[in-house]
Amino acid sequence: MPKAVLLINLGTPDSHSSGAVRAYLRQFLSDPRVIDIPALFRWLLLNLVILPFRPAKSAAAYSKIWTPEGSPLLTNTKRFTRKLSERIGEGVIVDFAMRYGNPSIESVVNKMLSEPVEELIILPLYPQYSSSATASSVEEVFNILKKRANIPPIKVLGAFYCDAGYVNAVAETARQLISGQSWDCFLFSYHGLPERHVVKSEGRPGFCLAENDTCCAAPCAANQYCYRAQCFATTRRVASALGLPMDKCKTSFQSRLGRTPWIKPFTDELFQQLPQQGIKNLLVFSPSFVADCLETLEEIAMRGSETFIAAGGEKLELVPSLNSTESWVDAVAAMVQNHL
Repeated sequence: MPKAVLLINLGTPDSHSSGAVRAYLRQFLSDPRVIDIPALFRWLLLNLVILPFRPAKSAAAYSKIWTPEGSPLLTNTKRFTRKLSERIGEGVIVDFAMRYGNPSIESVVNKMLSEPVEELIILPLYPQYSSSATASSVEEVFNILKKRANIPPIKVLGAFYCDAGYVNAVAETARQLISGQSWDCFLFSYHGLPERHVVKSEGRPGFCLAENDTCCAAPCAANQYCYRAQCFATTRRVASALGLPMDKCKTSFQSRLGRTPWIKPFTDELFQQLPQQGIKNLLVFSPSFVADCLETLEEIAMRGSETFIAAGGEKLELVPSLNSTESWVDAVAAMVQNHL
């Protein structure tokens, strides 16, 4: 019997139309792990505040990055999955699903298990752990599996924020941009989370979100599930792999939504502040995104660059996401083969 590897990414609308974006946002923001407030208040927030206004704005942003092949996130993930399948070879079924949107986790799991498999390996493609992405994706798989009479042995691969192969792949995407060029600052921008999500994930009251950032200085038992600490750890590992001076490296968080407190510092605010500190040439990494998407291509490379230059900066360049680079394929192949 073959073994099966299920890759999971967050998702994308089926098109850049307002209707498709509305359907995607409805599914995404209805998840209680994403908006973790009581169901009634979540419904009111979604249907009275977010969905009447945000789909048109988001659709306009998606239209700027859409390609003839479709969503960059979808096409990059397809290409990566094909390369990974070829690299791992026969006897292993490799496929991908999206937590929100298509192809759905349910459709892919049912296809994979239409014939008996020896083992199912689940790999959420989120380098840093979060309840709203990692746990939500794994939970959805188990919700689907519990409907089945026969469930194969299952392995879930965890966060890989410090995996040597992943770190090397991120460093490789940036090496050519760094070589021979002068950068005033290296900004590592990660997807943001509400502060309450991070506080729920750490285990010691008063330890999380310490004002002096000592809580994120190094992984430990108290912050083993802390997304913010894992992001800082990734920054340190990638900077070390590239030989970057830490006093020129900054970590920030993007894509916040609503008025609830989110983890800091904020990427968009740094784009305005850094030129005033003499930083004119800025290289931006996006290590929480393994495939280029709206958050990298539009939010950073387009809108972020405009903000930075308007504030007095001269050049902002985005390090491409891992997409389907050979070093990234090698890294995931190694993760999977270690568990086969």
